[in-house]
Amino acid sequence: MAQYIGAIDQGTTSSRFIVFDKAGTIVSAAQKEHEQIYPKPGYVEHDPLEIWRNTQSVIQEALAKKGLKPGDLAAIGITNQRETTLIWDRRTGKPLHNALVWQDTRVDSIVDEFARDGGNDRLRDKTGLPLASYFSGLKLRWLLDNVPGARDKAEAGDVLFGNIDTWLVWNLTGGVDGGCHITDVTNASRTQLMDLRTLQWDEEILTLFNIPGACLPRILSSSEVYGEAADNLAGVPIAGILGDQQAALVGQACFQQGEAKNTYGTGCFMLMNTGETPYPSHYGLLTTVGYRFGQGRTVYALEGSIAIAGALVQWLRDNLGIIQASTNIEPLARSVEDNGGVTIVPAFSGLYAPHWNSHARGLIGGLTRYANKAHIARAALEATAFQTREVLEAMAKDTGIGLKELRTDGGMVVNELLMQFQADILNVPVVRPKVIETTALGAAYAAGLATGFWAGTDELVSNWAVDKRWTPAMEAGRRDRL
Repeated sequence: MAQYIGAIDQGTTSSRFIVFDKAGTIVSAAQKEHEQIYPKPGYVEHDPLEIWRNTQSVIQEALAKKGLKPGDLAAIGITNQRETTLIWDRRTGKPLHNALVWQDTRVDSIVDEFARDGGNDRLRDKTGLPLASYFSGLKLRWLLDNVPGARDKAEAGDVLFGNIDTWLVWNLTGGVDGGCHITDVTNASRTQLMDLRTLQWDEEILTLFNIPGACLPRILSSSEVYGEAADNLAGVPIAGILGDQQAALVGQACFQQGEAKNTYGTGCFMLMNTGETPYPSHYGLLTTVGYRFGQGRTVYALEGSIAIAGALVQWLRDNLGIIQASTNIEPLARSVEDNGGVTIVPAFSGLYAPHWNSHARGLIGGLTRYANKAHIARAALEATAFQTREVLEAMAKDTGIGLKELRTDGGMVVNELLMQFQADILNVPVVRPKVIETTALGAAYAAGLATGFWAGTDELVSNWAVDKRWTPAMEAGRRDRL
């Protein structure tokens, strides 16, 4: 009998495959980075074929590490960087262009064009989203308008669109030989093409954006058997899909209304479970689908999306050379008592929640001769915490719910200086779970629920355990001044 669940975690900077047991414990894992392509200022691209190769590679590596076979896996779940947009040829399986990454801002002028008639919120009631360069729909429009022949082929159904989840499922289930062209409700809710209430592509928006419906995937739930894998994983069910932030919500077992998590990755994303009604935001947040398991109820969430968090640390490493490795930032930041008056606004891709200003750009302020690289390192960490506070304040205004604690996950939560400062600046306890790979875990949970590996969400809640809790220790006056 299959003892494990596999999870593909295809993120902005790398692809991973993690094998979990019934207790939600990591059994084996492998990871591989992919190239970040910057053809012009504001343009961010990935090579979809490199992502597919890396995904295949990490699956084989993780299985080989523990001597596992495909038959040891009860199912595979997928979680993915959302909004990253690609089109490919149905007959050849070849992408027509690099994928446009969620951070890419090339559609700013198209956003402005649509916002002139009805404003930035003209589609918010249907989609929960403001007009912004962030979402997939206008990226798809750009590809159809700018890749020679793409629009005609898409209208004929010969070019397929998807976020990365759709691309991976299509390839895993056979590709040109009958691959499943599908997505789940969480990824579909990030295209700005789906009606939040009907969970179907909206014909009016497709007409507005000039998107042919023939290129769109079928929308299914987050947890059901979509098909079986082919080739090296032949016979293993593909049974769960969740966009990365919704996957973390599930992995953190936030199944009750008002529970929230914050993921500290390339960007930073806070989601609060708001129950079965899409909650409109009046303070700059996004209304999104949290998850839908099989034919069960659709659960919605409010989200505060921050474009740049861990990416700022990478920028200090790669562009400025202030640190040699990302892990060096904590000891460097600890070498000074405070930020020395330095502040950073990391608006490399504009500002997302709660401002939604696509034209904003980054700055470092408060520089004096006293400031050194340690102050800049500390200010970089604090930038993530300050942005998170803005989102939490917006969430409290929208819902009237005061958070009792913030559950955290993602690569940055190993940084204890950041976690303590986050608790201090929020004046709310910050909790890190024992398994911090909650994004992959959420995808595994979705696949395991669909195949009966786990009986229900109560079993998942019992798996969740605290690794460390940080309590606020900052004096109120200093918090307010900061």
